[in-house]
Amino acid sequence: MIDAYEDPGEPDRRGGWRYLWWLVMRQRTRSVMGALISSVWMVLLAATPYLMSRAVDDGLAAGDYGALAGWTAALFAVGAFNAWLSIMRHRTMTRVRMDSNFRTVKVLIGHAVRLGATLPRRIGAGEVVTIGVGDVQTISQSLTVVGPGVGAVVAYLVVAGLLVSVSVPIAVVVLLGMPLVGVLVGPLLGRLQGTETEYRERQGVLTARIADLAGGLRVLNGLGGKGLVADAFQRDSQRLRAQGYRVGAVTSWVQALGVGLPTLFLAVVTWLAARLAAQGAITVGELVSVYGYVAVLVGPVAFFIECGYQVSRGVVAARRVVRFLRLEPMADTGTRDAPAEPAALHDPESGVRVPPGRLTALAAALPADATTVVDRLGRYVPSGATWGEVPLSEIALTQVRARILVADHEADLFAGTLRDLVAGHADRDESAITQAVHTAVAEDIVRGLPDALDTPIDAQGRNLSGGQRQRVRLTRALLADPEVLLAVEPTSALDAHTEARVAERLHTTRQGRTTLVTTTSPLVLDQADLVHYLLDGKVAATGTHRELLDGEPGYRALVARDEDAEEIVR
Repeated sequence: MIDAYEDPGEPDRRGGWRYLWWLVMRQRTRSVMGALISSVWMVLLAATPYLMSRAVDDGLAAGDYGALAGWTAALFAVGAFNAWLSIMRHRTMTRVRMDSNFRTVKVLIGHAVRLGATLPRRIGAGEVVTIGVGDVQTISQSLTVVGPGVGAVVAYLVVAGLLVSVSVPIAVVVLLGMPLVGVLVGPLLGRLQGTETEYRERQGVLTARIADLAGGLRVLNGLGGKGLVADAFQRDSQRLRAQGYRVGAVTSWVQALGVGLPTLFLAVVTWLAARLAAQGAITVGELVSVYGYVAVLVGPVAFFIECGYQVSRGVVAARRVVRFLRLEPMADTGTRDAPAEPAALHDPESGVRVPPGRLTALAAALPADATTVVDRLGRYVPSGATWGEVPLSEIALTQVRARILVADHEADLFAGTLRDLVAGHADRDESAITQAVHTAVAEDIVRGLPDALDTPIDAQGRNLSGGQRQRVRLTRALLADPEVLLAVEPTSALDAHTEARVAERLHTTRQGRTTLVTTTSPLVLDQADLVHYLLDGKVAATGTHRELLDGEPGYRALVARDEDAEEIVR
């Protein structure tokens, strides 16, 4: 099975079937062993009726108890060996499924990391959750066809060959049975793919809406929109349920045929064999063997239908995985070097210029406008932004990421100790961590935890308050000590007293380093060396905080509204 640190390989992204075949070929030996063991296991199931027929004809009918004992012993030995094969078959196929499961997870996670910040702009959170929770499991389950699926076909052909020695008409009926099953079940499997695809699409949309509701329920409640969104969610849920019923209807027919067709098949062949025995065309022992053969065939035929069902669902899931894997991160066409010395960042679309070595603030009537500017200056979206008169798009992306850090106030917090959370895998000096904690005014957080910096923190900082999470994110950004720091709303969840101290310490600590913050807080704006007031995404005025208060009515109204905010969450 794939190791946690092993390279999963380069997946085949040409389609769902290609991806499933790639999973099989990545574990060729195990897949071949699964097919071989399953085939032998099913063939030996078919050997049981043959041994029984020999015991009847050579032992009971002829009165030869020695032959009866010999065939009985052979029957016991084959049964015991087949029981062991069944265990090995199950173990092998479990490894096949688990390998494909873990390999797909590693491929998806690796690609998500490569997409980086472009991931949420290219695909919804609900789609990602649906792929991770449902599609990965469905894909691994579909690889059952490698073992029992191949074994079913082999056993079917072997039994048909054995029946030729008993009766050619019976063998012909058996051989025609499988194509008949394909004709009856095939259209249903095609329809299942269509309904399953639509169901998965609706499921992804609804999952995304659940994530949005979980994150913004407090805001919706405050705006009085909870009922409206709840009604929309209920309507979408009803549509998903109706689509689920359609999937279930097709699935029920597939499963019903999986049980009904083999049973009907057994009845037809048994009737034919009984007539031949009554006419003396076959012996009683051969009649027993025919009945046994057909009874054994119920398993392979049912396996064949089940594998078709699983593969049909697996192809739908694999197509969604392939669609995700086809997403490409923003192309890095940059070949030029970044400025050797600290230089200004400039966004011509908005008119924002961030001078080197100073603390600059963006105050926007719409926070999304300021965030968009930061995305352009951080090269997370295509733009005409420049760095020291050099277009950002022409600079090697590795250099941009190494020297410019965008610190989002909602950036992910991974589970681990607080020390690992803020320092990552880098070997940070204790004094540097202490300084970053001090600048972010996070000393009370460290003191309040049972093991200080070595205290485990839940994923997304769920065991911290909103203000604490924001200060932890700021600590992490400061500890990275980037040449250029672009911070989005770094103090929006803090009370006024804490916010004032953060603003003052940030100005002092980042002295001589290029820093940009987006905010409408007068406490932070007052510490900025330069403030850009954005209106409709464009710079409407530039100056110090006090200059803009005196000369720009729109800025003054924006800041005053911030000062009059009724509730600030600590």
